[in-house]
Amino acid sequence: MSSKQLEVQILQQTYLLACPEGQEARLLEAVERVDTAMTRIRDAGKVRARERIAVLAALNLAFELGDQVTGGAAPLPPATEPANAADAATLQELAARLDDALGSDGQLI
Repeated sequence: MSSKQLEVQILQQTYLLACPEGQEARLLEAVERVDTAMTRIRDAGKVRARERIAVLAALNLAFELGDQVTGGAAPLPPATEPANAADAATLQELAARLDDALGSDGQLI
């Protein structure tokens, strides 16, 4: 299956993403969800580091997705700061893993 490149903005930063042909609308919808989640966390004012915002948004979106799949409770409210040192360490590790996954080209897909 062939793919194309889409230029998108998430939290006012531009990314060039690979996208399978015919999936552009789906990718743009996902970008909108991520941008909205990250903007909500940033605008709450307690988290400024982009990588922390990304991790918190990813966790919130994953939690919401889990609820859709399992029919669970309402989504978590936007997170602000880790509850304790262990949570902070876990979030730092997740942020490092996200950085590694993104690599230097910034491609998410």
